[in-house]
Amino acid sequence: MPAIHIGPVRLGGGGPLLLIAGPCVIEREDHTLALARAIQEVARRCGLPCVFKASYDKANRTSIRSFRGPGLDEGLRILAAVKAATGLPILTDIHEPAQAAPVAEVADVLQIPAFLSRQTDLLVAAARTERAVNIKKGQFLSPLDMRFAVEKVIASGNPRVFVTERGSSFGYNNLVVDMRALPQLRDLGCPVVFDATHSLQLPGAGDGKTAGQAQYIPTLASAAVAAGVDGVFLEVHDTPSAAPSDAENALPLERLEGLLNRLVRVDAAVRQPASTLS
Repeated sequence: MPAIHIGPVRLGGGGPLLLIAGPCVIEREDHTLALARAIQEVARRCGLPCVFKASYDKANRTSIRSFRGPGLDEGLRILAAVKAATGLPILTDIHEPAQAAPVAEVADVLQIPAFLSRQTDLLVAAARTERAVNIKKGQFLSPLDMRFAVEKVIASGNPRVFVTERGSSFGYNNLVVDMRALPQLRDLGCPVVFDATHSLQLPGAGDGKTAGQAQYIPTLASAAVAAGVDGVFLEVHDTPSAAPSDAENALPLERLEGLLNRLVRVDAAVRQPASTLS
């Protein structure tokens, strides 16, 4: 499987496990920059390449009263400041085709939200920027159905595409992760990332907001790395209880280093030749 280069880091192709991490949504410039620096330093100590993620607008929040973020212009200004200060590659969402070009001026990865993963015009617009494109697997799609979304990007002239698993709808207000999905997604021929935090959402279960089960982040993340994913996606917050979005499924910053050290050990075991494990 060929690697995808995202700024100075590599995803897939036998390269090191990639960390994609940051808060769900931009709150303030100083807070975003502080989190980016803290995550960067933890990733450095753990020996992992890192991409910083944060959304300038959460357009699919449960309630109209939910905090959405600073918006496109201010959000991109803050993300550009983070990139300039840290040198980290940037990942952020787009929700409409018109957002692709301005976001590509700052972001190294354009992310397609799961609920929009079949939107042809959005996928084509993202592809045409020539930035890397991360497609979140729709909660309503089977792993193999993602081949059509990937094909839309590649057919638009952009082979720099990867897929992120983030759970599948399981009845009302719940998601489940089928670990068989991870090798099935890799069979599509592109790198695969596992979102260990959104996979633990309880959508709409919080009386107008999304609830979650953050206590299971280490369990699912470890299982996904054992299954051979190319990267791990984590929403990280210094004070999750105060986060205006996805508070109940964010990983506390203080627990990031311990989790990453665990994932590094799992990844190293998976990469050992089979002959050494007998």
